[in-house]
Amino acid sequence: MRLYLDACCLNRLTDDQSQSRVRNEAEAVERILGLVRQGRATWVSSAVLAVEISRNPDPDRRHDVTALLLFADEVIVPQSAEADRAASLHRLGFGAFDALHLACAERGAADVFLTTDDDLLRLARHRGRVLRLRVENPVSWYQEVAL
Repeated sequence: MRLYLDACCLNRLTDDQSQSRVRNEAEAVERILGLVRQGRATWVSSAVLAVEISRNPDPDRRHDVTALLLFADEVIVPQSAEADRAASLHRLGFGAFDALHLACAERGAADVFLTTDDDLLRLARHRGRVLRLRVENPVSWYQEVAL
């Protein structure tokens, strides 16, 4: 099983855990990273993810999340095909970073793209036929695979 975690997922681990939703999503991301460490899942990352994380203004959070990227099994460096695909997805309403992430995840043959971004989840469900992978919240996806 190949998965791509977007910046929202990784940032969940350093978000304020006082809200139950944030805490549940952070716990799911931790469990998913555990699957990666156990070799039960392959984490496909991208250079785009590193760039987005580097833009975090909080140096401690930026450092902690950047350190996680070392555990990725594969890192996709976007080429012209991913730029073209991202432009196509952007025209369908996906944000610039989201479109690049999705294009990289598709190139990396990810089975699922994990995000905590509700707007991205809604748009992906609405435009699902044009995507070459599933887009899911980490909590619901982990509950599905943990059975």
